[in-house]
Order: sequence, then C-alpha cells, then structure tokens
Amino acid sequence: MKISSRCRYAALALFDIAFHNDGQPTQVKQIAKRQNIPGRFLEQIFQDLRRAELVDGKRGRNGGYFLHRPPSEITLLDVIHATEGLIELGQDPKQESQAMAGTTPLESGHILLMAWDEVGQQISDIYATISLADLVEKAEQAGLSRTTPGYMYFI
Repeated sequence: MKISSRCRYAALALFDIAFHNDGQPTQVKQIAKRQNIPGRFLEQIFQDLRRAELVDGKRGRNGGYFLHRPPSEITLLDVIHATEGLIELGQDPKQESQAMAGTTPLESGHILLMAWDEVGQQISDIYATISLADLVEKAEQAGLSRTTPGYMYFI
C-alpha cells in the first residue's frame, strides 16, 4: 500500500496544527510555509479534512483551520479515510464480489481474497492506534522546536 502525497500532506497539516498551535486556528499559509507544502494544494486537502469533520474553519482576521476533535481522538486512519478512502489491498469491491460469486470458500481465489482482507484490516488497526497526540509526543521527545525560526539582524 502506498500513501499518496495528498494523505501525507494532510497528516503533516494536522500535526502542524496540533504541535505548533495547540489546536488553535492556523492559517493555511503558515502551515504551508512550515511544512513546505504547496498552498493551493493544501487548501484542497483542507476541504477533504473538513468534510471528514477532522477540522473546522474560522473566518476573519484571526481565522484559520483548527482541529474538530482533540489530537488524542484523531488517528492516522482518520486521515487516510478522509483522503484515500478505505484501505483495500484486494481487488476493486465490484470485481471482488463478481470473483467470489462463482467460488466456494474452499477455492484458492476465495482464500487469497480473504487473506488480503485480513491484512488490510491489520494495517487499518495499526493506523488506528497512532493519534496526533502520539505524534506530538514523539516530536517533543525528539526535540522538535515549536517556534518558527526568526531572522537575525546585525548592524
């Protein structure tokens, strides 16, 4: 299974809000700059995250996006579902149901499809155990700075 850029950027953006702004409203341009993500693409990603109810938006001068739930309640699986959909390692569900329609549980094709489903479920379970709060904790342990590097002027 390969994670798309859209999904990786979505996870980075949510992590950025949780880590740098403690869930408070954050402007897309700030996230894009800190995480080196194209701003227009990030705006599109936030629409997916908003539909999935992972973020909300606040308009105005101090507006931006903020987490809809606490970081401990948003997992990597939520991000994957918002940007990629369900994790499927087997065939397209329509093809899979057609393939299984003419088989009995004892045929090898059916057994393989069951194995792919089991592996996909195990992968989903692993992603479901990693929350944004876990990522914030790892960043703190690694010594990641919460401040944006500033400019030094010498005269």
